[in-house]
Amino acid sequence: MTIEIIDESGHGLDVKHLARLSRFVMDQMRVHPQAELCIKAVDEDTIAELNQQWMDKDGPTDVLAFPMDELRPGLVDVEPEEGVLGDLMLCPAVAVRQGEAAGHGTVAELELLTTHGILHLLGYDHAEPEEHKEMFGLQDDLLARWRSQ
Repeated sequence: MTIEIIDESGHGLDVKHLARLSRFVMDQMRVHPQAELCIKAVDEDTIAELNQQWMDKDGPTDVLAFPMDELRPGLVDVEPEEGVLGDLMLCPAVAVRQGEAAGHGTVAELELLTTHGILHLLGYDHAEPEEHKEMFGLQDDLLARWRSQ
């Protein structure tokens, strides 16, 4: 797997930690070992511009996912497809506030946002109640497995 992490946020991200988490999530979801992922951490102004441009929403957000080759999770008996998973844009400044508000801190929030973003890249969504239940259940399960290793 090729996982590129670019930190332009000014927050001093632990890029090795995020790379290990990303690899873990992608392995758990049976993404092809040659799949490519890029994570870029940006400041609030940059994520606000992207949020307006691509989502037609005002203000900064926590994570944006831009899928590329529409890869899907691999099935147990089926070989996963090779390709580019896509790009994630993270905003650590927003993650700091959300982590404090949730009572679990910045690192846990960045883990949650990274996992959440990868699931979006794999085609998961949470617009409908059943989709929300499935995606957030999977996200919680992946994070629990990550933290128990």
